[in-house]
Amino acid sequence: MKASVLVKPQSVVVEERPLPALEADEVLVRVSAVGVCGSDVHYFQEGRIGDFVVESPLVLGHEAAGTIVAAGSGVDPSRVGERVSIEPQRPDPHSKQSLAGCYNLDPSMRFYATPPVDGAFMEFVKIQSHFAFTVPDSISDEAAALMEPLSVGIAAMQKAQVTPGAKVLITGAGPIGIICAQVAKAYGATEVIVSDLDDERRRRALTFGADRVIDPKTDDVANLGLEVGAFIEASGATPAILTGIRNVAPAGRVVLVGMGADEVALPLSLIQNRELVVTGIFRYANTWPIAIELVRTGRVDLDGLVTGVYGIEDVAQALADSTKPASLKTIVRPGR
Repeated sequence: MKASVLVKPQSVVVEERPLPALEADEVLVRVSAVGVCGSDVHYFQEGRIGDFVVESPLVLGHEAAGTIVAAGSGVDPSRVGERVSIEPQRPDPHSKQSLAGCYNLDPSMRFYATPPVDGAFMEFVKIQSHFAFTVPDSISDEAAALMEPLSVGIAAMQKAQVTPGAKVLITGAGPIGIICAQVAKAYGATEVIVSDLDDERRRRALTFGADRVIDPKTDDVANLGLEVGAFIEASGATPAILTGIRNVAPAGRVVLVGMGADEVALPLSLIQNRELVVTGIFRYANTWPIAIELVRTGRVDLDGLVTGVYGIEDVAQALADSTKPASLKTIVRPGR
C-alpha cells in the first residue's frame, strides 16, 4: 500500500509499505478520507508538539474513515464491508484512567499520528473493532472522517455543561470553533457568540450557527460584559483567553481547547470571586455515538466545512493549504 510519510520537518514522501497484520480484536480499514488537523500541521512544520517529538519517520493524519476489508480472528466477520468512522485511540483497558471512564487520559495511550504511532495518511489502517463505528450511507466519507474533530466539540460542550437556554462565547472561528458553535446549538444554547480576528471566518461563523460575532480588533472584548455561562477558547491565543474569562458570569465554566502558550498568567481573584470553573480537554471519550447521531439527524453539518480535497501524493500541499484563513477542513483521499 501507499503511505505518505513525514521524514523530517517540511518533508513528506510517498512510500510503499506492507499491509498491517491484524491482532484478534482488530479490523483492517481501506481509508476513504482523512481530515487534516492543526496538530498534523505542527508536526509537519516543526517536528514536535510540546513533549511529543517526531524522532523517526511518521505517518500523519488521525481524522479517518473508510471501509472494513478484513477482520481479526476475534471479530465478527460480517463486519467486513461496513463503512466506519475511526476513533483513533488504543488505551490500556486496565489503566486507572480507563477504568474510571476517562480512557483518553491513559498515560500509555497509543494515538494515531502521535509519535511513534503512525496515522492514517495511507491506503489501509488497522484499529480495534470497538473503535470502528458503523456510519449510515446518508453520511459522506468526509463527514465520517470529521467525526473526530466533532468529538472535540462534543467533549468541550460536556465539560462546559452547556444545556438548553445557555449563553456561550467561543473565541476562534477555525474548524474547531465552528464545530463548537454548531454543537452548542445542538445542545440547546440559545445565544452563541463567536470572536475571531479574521473577517471571513467571522462571516462564516454566522452561517454555521453563531448568533453574533465579535471583532477583537475593534471591539473592547474584555469590557463587553457578555455574562456567558460557558466560554470555549478555541484559538490558543493568550489575549483571547484573558478577555474571554472576563465575560463569564459567576459560577460559569471556562473550557480551554485551543493549543497556545504552555503558561498563561490568569486573573485569579476574578476566578475566585466568581467561582469560575476553568478546565481543559484532552481529546475525548465515549463521543462517537453522539457525533454520528448529530450528523445523521442534521443537527451538525460537517460536509460544509470541507474546503479542499487532495490525493495521497499531495499531502504536503494539503498541510500547507490548511493554514490559509479561507480553509476550514482539508481532506486527503488516499484512494483518489
